[in-house]
Amino acid sequence: MRLGSALLCGCLTAVASIASADILVVGDSISAAYGIDKSAGWVSLLEQKLEGECATLNVYNASVSGETSAGGAARLPALLAAHTPSVVVIELGGNDGLRGMPPVQMKQNLVRMITVSREAGAEPLLFGMRIPPNYGEAYTRMFEAVFTQVAQEQEVPLLPFFLDGVGGEPSLMQEDGIHPVASAQPRLLENAWTLLADVVRRHCE
Repeated sequence: MRLGSALLCGCLTAVASIASADILVVGDSISAAYGIDKSAGWVSLLEQKLEGECATLNVYNASVSGETSAGGAARLPALLAAHTPSVVVIELGGNDGLRGMPPVQMKQNLVRMITVSREAGAEPLLFGMRIPPNYGEAYTRMFEAVFTQVAQEQEVPLLPFFLDGVGGEPSLMQEDGIHPVASAQPRLLENAWTLLADVVRRHCE
């Protein structure tokens, strides 16, 4: 399955389709494994991990390279209806920041995704992102604060910085300085697992 978490690339990532899913990942090129073999991406590694720890918990990767929070919010209702997930991983916002979009709009989109996920009976998880400092201190600060604000106000589990330990490390990033290389994917899974571990435990009991 694939995921998307792109920041700059506007191409769509092909997504495999299945009848239903327990974990729905809605992200951009980072989760879509942009620039590397899809089987090496962190979402594929998650699937492999679950095969050994919770074979009954499926994963559907609905990530699209270049996706923004607005795009994710627009696509989510149909994805929820089609796959009836128990958990929705929201990994979006990076492209909003790279395009200089108003943080208030990103906040509204993230809240909408959390709301419709819960209305569909799914548990939302929020993955935070950061942007390069060249966007200016004020904008950078407002952008990063959105994730914390949404998590606190909506009482949703937050991974403060999904690229922790990867972003800013030249050896772990592709030449564009935005997308992680294949060898960084296990670290991304490790970061994601800090939120997913409890979810998996509860759904596999």
